[in-house]
Amino acid sequence: MGIAHRIRVEDVTVLSNDWYVLKKTTFSFQRSDGSWQRQSRETYDRGNGATILLYDPDRRTVILTRQFRYPTFVNGHDDLLIEAPAGLLDRADPETRIRAETEEETGFRLHDVRTIFDAFMSPGSVTERLHFFVAAYRPDDRISAGGGNAAEGEDIAVLELGIDEALAMIASGGIRDGKTIMLLHYAALNLFPVARAGDNPDPVGDQDLQKHNQEHP
Repeated sequence: MGIAHRIRVEDVTVLSNDWYVLKKTTFSFQRSDGSWQRQSRETYDRGNGATILLYDPDRRTVILTRQFRYPTFVNGHDDLLIEAPAGLLDRADPETRIRAETEEETGFRLHDVRTIFDAFMSPGSVTERLHFFVAAYRPDDRISAGGGNAAEGEDIAVLELGIDEALAMIASGGIRDGKTIMLLHYAALNLFPVARAGDNPDPVGDQDLQKHNQEHP
């Protein structure tokens, strides 16, 4: 059931159109008792996006990235942020965009990509709808070092972690990115069988992964 008939937009003011678009909108909303209430909200429109978790079901590993995020830094996160590959759609369809973004960030060329859901990540102020994907990978699917687009300020490191280690990092605060937490919990429930007694996964990570383990014992 739609709600468009319950909304009367009265005024829209563009507050900023620099990096993305920030608008202030005044509108009337019809409450559940039938009365109309005048409200004002600011919305930040940065377009829609896509994110993905690469996973190896046999070695029980996942691919994540680590990079600098200024908004998290100014809110008390004095570290680089560990997260799943992601990017804005920029007028491309979600699957096409996430394939390109994954290769740019991680160096992995994907084969079978599966959509799992989409979600509004910060509906109180940000208009973005994020499309979530998963894709199985093998080490030989990596065709380059990745690292992102330096011209856009990206300096991205690639991490290969065991799924159990990644889940433990959520509890310890090592992983704080919302989309990544959602993907890892989805993977734990749907992509990885329960580890059997005696299993000893031996993920093969790059030098950055080894450095990460030394820095975060």
